Amino acid sequence: MASIFKIPSSTIAHTSTGFRPNRSSHQPMFLADLRTKTAFDIRLSSSKLSVRTPNSPSVSLVVRCSQIDGNGSTLKRTTLHDLYEKQGQSPWYDNLCRPVTDLLPLIESGVRGVTSNPAIFQKAISTSNAYNDQFRELVQSGKDIESAYWELVVKDIQDACRLFESIYDQTDGGDGYVSVEVSPRLADDTEGTIEAAKLLHKKVDRPNVYIKIPATAPCVPSIKEVIASGISVNVTLIFSLARYEAVIDAYLDGLEASGLSDLSRVTSVASFFVSRVDTLVDKMLEKIGTPEALDLRGKAANAQAALAYQLYQKKFSGPRWDALVKKGAKKQRLLWASTSVKNPAYSDTLYVAPLIGPDTVSTMPDQALQAFLDHGSVARTIDSNVSEAEGIYSALEKLGIDWSYVGSQLEAEGVESFMKSFDSLLDSLQEKANSLKLVSL
Repeated sequence: MASIFKIPSSTIAHTSTGFRPNRSSHQPMFLADLRTKTAFDIRLSSSKLSVRTPNSPSVSLVVRCSQIDGNGSTLKRTTLHDLYEKQGQSPWYDNLCRPVTDLLPLIESGVRGVTSNPAIFQKAISTSNAYNDQFRELVQSGKDIESAYWELVVKDIQDACRLFESIYDQTDGGDGYVSVEVSPRLADDTEGTIEAAKLLHKKVDRPNVYIKIPATAPCVPSIKEVIASGISVNVTLIFSLARYEAVIDAYLDGLEASGLSDLSRVTSVASFFVSRVDTLVDKMLEKIGTPEALDLRGKAANAQAALAYQLYQKKFSGPRWDALVKKGAKKQRLLWASTSVKNPAYSDTLYVAPLIGPDTVSTMPDQALQAFLDHGSVARTIDSNVSEAEGIYSALEKLGIDWSYVGSQLEAEGVESFMKSFDSLLDSLQEKANSLKLVSL
């Protein structure tokens, strides 16, 4: 694949620990700089991320080209650094597009990994010209549209993996991952998912890539087999406690079936979706319409998430887990996904601030990341009031909220949404190819 970006070789040193500045170089290198301004307005070309600090002079995360000799000023800490160092939660960024170097200032600000999905790539590729040259070369070389799509995606994933490789190395494979999802068309295909995951892993060929597999019933066995093959997995589209427990069991089963004497490099995260739960449950509560029902709006998602963390702690303890730990196994961390607020009446950190706890990940799109950098507070909250979470969960059941229905409905909607994004992008690429008179499906 092409190199990640064209910068003089003296600028970035390739080492066993990933990218690091060459301290003897006087060549320009990208840095993130925090400068105090009287008026705040910073934008990154693709991520469009801005950062504010309340009750103080506005602070900007500035991407600049510096001529420093390697003894530059220390970057100002952000809440993301505190989130990881004080509470053990890894902040990840839920977005990816070209140029991937836009991730550099986010990494400097404390971001420790990246997640992607078909919807993210649909937006990135269909709205940018940054992919045109590679796309043209691919189709002119005989690639069909879908094959060309995967080449575009793989390049972005490889390039992003390189940027996070130093974090991966520094944490001994505990962090610094970039996630890429198998085709959403395979959500009901057990064997097809296994094969696609293996091929995608081989194609990306980076130690810090997570292959995303949906937690649909047909794909839960796929998770076991892919883990058993020694491939690290991000299990996505988890919406219920029952399915989450099945995902944990698939991970444990996979580790045990791997036959590996060293399990330290086979890791996983379980992406438990949050805000979409409230979106659906709130509609159900409004239909019920009683004062008790209306008072529970905006509380279902975090209550279920808090109980998921309790399940996580239970499953990753005891004799079975202890035996795996002796072989180097790492816990399958809970990853909070769908953290952006859909209801403007709710706090913009509603799905981040109450879900802080050790050995977890919070992947945030621009909206949530900006809000937490701006005015988020760092404290362990995920298990600060478990009894309240249990009470909310039970109260919703008593009102007629069927958690099984909520989970299956949201899963179906999630799969359908990703399939639409995937198909739409392939249609857009076909139109682009036609305009270039290049190729047909």
